[in-house]
Amino acid sequence: MTGGPVIVEARGVTKTFTTPDGRALPVLDGVSFALHEGEIVALLGKSGSGKSTLLRCIAGLIAPSAGTVTYRGSLLNGANPGVAMVFQSFALLPWLTVQQNVELAMQARDVPSEIRVAKALRAIDLIGLDGFESAYPKELSGGMRQRVGFARALAVEPDALLMDEPFSALDVLTAANLRGELTRLWEGHDFPVKAVLIVTHNIEEAVQLADRILVLSSNPGRIRAELPVKIPRPRDRHDPAFEQLVDTVYGILTGREEAAEHAVAGTGPGSESAEPVVTPSELPLPEVSAGGLSGLLEILAAKGGEEGLAELADDLSFEVDDLLPLIDAAVMLGLAEVHEAQLEITEQGLEFATGDIDASKTLFGTLISERAPLIKAIMRALRATADGTLREGFFLDLLRRGFSVDEARHQLDIAIDWGRYGELFEYDAESGQLVLGSDPAKVGA
Repeated sequence: MTGGPVIVEARGVTKTFTTPDGRALPVLDGVSFALHEGEIVALLGKSGSGKSTLLRCIAGLIAPSAGTVTYRGSLLNGANPGVAMVFQSFALLPWLTVQQNVELAMQARDVPSEIRVAKALRAIDLIGLDGFESAYPKELSGGMRQRVGFARALAVEPDALLMDEPFSALDVLTAANLRGELTRLWEGHDFPVKAVLIVTHNIEEAVQLADRILVLSSNPGRIRAELPVKIPRPRDRHDPAFEQLVDTVYGILTGREEAAEHAVAGTGPGSESAEPVVTPSELPLPEVSAGGLSGLLEILAAKGGEEGLAELADDLSFEVDDLLPLIDAAVMLGLAEVHEAQLEITEQGLEFATGDIDASKTLFGTLISERAPLIKAIMRALRATADGTLREGFFLDLLRRGFSVDEARHQLDIAIDWGRYGELFEYDAESGQLVLGSDPAKVGA
């Protein structure tokens, strides 16, 4: 439902951070949406989509570089007075008891002691922590610590509850139990919250909880799709309607951006013969190994070359979103294609999956040098030097133009792993140098 009054609204929210060397790092670009009374909205996206940054802008913890955030029609200029947050890391103070931790947010708002105690005890009771008021965080399991985080947020009776990956640090069963309890509380009459906004990378979690799903693209984050969830609660993940919506979201997340499509097809704006300019930040390397990619394609080949994405995840006992990096890599390299939530192996994918190790490595090296922008950039740079070597710092400096420091290091590490497997270049950890391979047939000299 989206017919209730608007609690929080983002209009054209853009956020750009500055790297240590002074370069601009865009994280969000022109994001607009409204959170209404009576709805749960999920912000769903992969790493680099800026979903947590957007949540912090809505909470008033950070200011957007451009655009506005309003609460009940009033422009935010500091912390949002109508929201409370639940964090992934629990964020409890270990020297305080459960009740003292729950009272913290109210204490910061100068709520009188008697009222504070009464509201804390009510929230503790609501969230199922009766009897643990005097316990310390070290005495609690992960699931119980997260309950304390929920109780602390609910005790201030916010208009909107903001949750940043609240279940991702928990084991599967505990997370499922807490999601179920949250749904029951929301459907009841005692839940002291008018709306919920949850950040997640888990597709099934979003479909399980939300009335509306906003899918964000990455680098920078933009709203790519908005999907209503009209499945009655409680929701069964085996319901055909549930599975169909999971497949739809999966298809959106595994679809490539326009720049990626140009890169794979070898086309670009302007001249038909011009090579597209696609930077590594527009098409980052997925976090997968060549072995993992080969395993996925071998399974797909054994299934006749085609399988539904959700069915494939079930067969492998994975969460649906756990397969995303592998699928991203397969599509990027032209080893598989996604059509309406169906994963289909290509001729090159079949060749990669069924060939001997040398043939597969040669094919892998050819494909990554042609289709992965970061690998292509590394190869061009190494070929441009007299001795085919460059220090890793050179590439890290370039990557920091589009990634954070940690993401730049991570991208280079993946590139080194891929390049070594494809025998395109080597990496000398002692000197920190990348060294062009010596086989002309493999490095495309």
